Amino acid sequence: MEITEMTLDDLESMKDTLYSDFDNFWSYNILKQELQNEKTTYIIAKENNEVVGFAGLSIIFDEATLNNIVVKKSCRGRGIGGELLETLIDLCSDLNAKFFTLEVNVTNTPAIKLYEKFGFKNLGIRKKYYNNSTDAYIMTKYDI
Repeated sequence: MEITEMTLDDLESMKDTLYSDFDNFWSYNILKQELQNEKTTYIIAKENNEVVGFAGLSIIFDEATLNNIVVKKSCRGRGIGGELLETLIDLCSDLNAKFFTLEVNVTNTPAIKLYEKFGFKNLGIRKKYYNNSTDAYIMTKYDI
């Protein structure tokens, strides 16, 4: 597997399968805006020249925020999300971030376990964070 910085060409290659093969939370237009934002960085995981996952973060001053980690539905459970997260953590260190924060749906047990494995700690809850109905845990990693 190869992990590289995401380009607009990579996004174009995913355009027709973004909703069917990945989660529908991040639209093409939102991702395009994110790629053009100087405060965000996106990476992709490729296998056999096919995008199998992507992830992004924003950095403001010394704080990094995870925007997303998305793995192709047919490729989940193979450690791709962990490799993307590890790459983002390394990137945070390179960019001198002091901590890395994220929100995760309280019902997303696989993601919560992944974040805990990489040293993220649950600091609290954002009530009705997702669609004004489901809560999110606020998790932060300080030892970057």
